[in-house]
Amino acid sequence: MTAATTPKLGVAVNEALLIPDPAARRRILDHIAGVGLDHATTGDHVSFHGGAGFDGLVSATSILAASDTLAVLVGIYLAGLRHPMVTARQLATISQVAPARLILGVGVGGEDRSEISNAGVDPATRGRRLDETLEVLRKLATGEAVDHQGQFFSLSNARILPPPDPRVPLVIGGSGDAAVRRAAAYGDGWLGIFCSARRFGETVERIRDATAELERPAPSWFGLSMWCGLGSDGDRARELLGRRMQALYGQPPEKFQHVTAAGTPEQVAEELAPFVAAGAGNLTIVTVAESVHDGIDLAAEVRRLLQAEFAPVG
Repeated sequence: MTAATTPKLGVAVNEALLIPDPAARRRILDHIAGVGLDHATTGDHVSFHGGAGFDGLVSATSILAASDTLAVLVGIYLAGLRHPMVTARQLATISQVAPARLILGVGVGGEDRSEISNAGVDPATRGRRLDETLEVLRKLATGEAVDHQGQFFSLSNARILPPPDPRVPLVIGGSGDAAVRRAAAYGDGWLGIFCSARRFGETVERIRDATAELERPAPSWFGLSMWCGLGSDGDRARELLGRRMQALYGQPPEKFQHVTAAGTPEQVAEELAPFVAAGAGNLTIVTVAESVHDGIDLAAEVRRLLQAEFAPVG
């Protein structure tokens, strides 16, 4: 098993930042940074379940431009629905504004097949398309001219200047054999969601082994995003989380009870601790609480508890 390190912990507040009040947005971001949380995480959807969503890189840019210190994790960006030249240019531009503060999580999506097909992509090819996208993104990140003839993209003397410095880390979202293979071949790490601590640890080890076989540098970034109901009353926190999951995914709350957490900060920290022990050094709590600011304060307490538990000895 991977040795546990002192975890970093951030929050995903998503829609709370998509408001036309810049002062309210700054208060949220200042609050996240002020209580010591390590990053903000934003999602990405083109048109999820009938039209919902927000653009991950636009959202990330708004956070980075409004905060001088917060790092941002996009988890996850549907990179296979965009042309890699466009994505590479966006990453280079963001890196000029906020160098070393963006981590790009990427995945195939697929929870809503119509989102993929309506973006002009055959859902049956989305995995191969993402693989080729990642290959092109890594080449373009060098700043060198790229010639590429693939199944989905054709580039001739393509170049993105200035290249991101440092390069934006690409962490792979997903589960199963495809995610392991993709992370080993193209990723700088892996981002898990909706999995058990045991499965998380197994996936970390499989990615390390597969990366070694390819003679690539061992990835050092392993993260977990988890929906968490938080409150001073555990029952109320579980109720809020159940309502949110049912509204978002159209599934009964019981379907998610083994891959989410709810309760007081102490209870949620206890649920997250096995993931840290299994190698999750970067945690994101997708907060569900009475208010966005309550969620931020409670998440900060979860961070304090976990950092105390996994503090270096000596």
